[in-house]
Amino acid sequence: MTEPTRPTFLRRKLGAKLRRMREEAGHTLESAAPMLDKTKSALHRIETGETRADVHLVRSIMDLYQCYDEELLEEVREALKTPWYRVFGIRNSDFFDVETEASEISQFLLIEVPGLLQTRAYMRTLFSARCRQVPVDTSMKVRLYRQRRLTSEDHPLQLHSIVCEAALRRRFGPPELMQEQLRHLITMSELPTVTLQVLQDRGTFYLPNAPFTVLSFPDPDDPRYLYMENPTGSLQTEDHAQVEEARLLLEALRIEALNPSDSVAFIEELARNR
Repeated sequence: MTEPTRPTFLRRKLGAKLRRMREEAGHTLESAAPMLDKTKSALHRIETGETRADVHLVRSIMDLYQCYDEELLEEVREALKTPWYRVFGIRNSDFFDVETEASEISQFLLIEVPGLLQTRAYMRTLFSARCRQVPVDTSMKVRLYRQRRLTSEDHPLQLHSIVCEAALRRRFGPPELMQEQLRHLITMSELPTVTLQVLQDRGTFYLPNAPFTVLSFPDPDDPRYLYMENPTGSLQTEDHAQVEEARLLLEALRIEALNPSDSVAFIEELARNR
């Protein structure tokens, strides 16, 4: 039966590998499908990640293509697991799927503190001010769960955030809320997984008018991923040209921003004067 949800990152990745295996074996969808007791459209859906592939089917595929890979079977088992965010009542999330598999995040933010570095009070105020379909408490639990990657020993996430000065000076909630948030940024910047830079409100360099994030993965075969949030949704793409343009822009912003040490000193000064 066809899985009714959108394909997860792991299912798409697995499907792409199965497609490459078929092509390298010299098979077309038309020739391979009947040998696997599948229709052409059913095999296509498996290769695009729209439909789950189980271990038994992939064993048959490896026999047909004469290509055995035990690690591929482990990937099948991982792709069959229920995504972690389903526990919180979220049915689909392309970004959470991608972030879960990412090893590094590089991002630029205009007027908000990085989500993975937010305090509970900051995120509660932020989520409460937005019109959201997901309840505030659920949104907070999900974000707090995601933050655990920064201190994980088994599955760490490297975070490099470039934050505009305006986000740190913003009068967001009561004064003590922002002071607590600034001190939390200083504490988090001490983690080996976190690099924080402040982009000051001066200079003639190009300043993007929207925040954006580039995600990288441990597997070199997985292309980088660009994520840009907007008021009604988001742009998410693996298009090489767009991702590369965003990556180069991040590099330029890193040069213009204060270095990590000076950035912490800048935040410390702001916290003292709140």
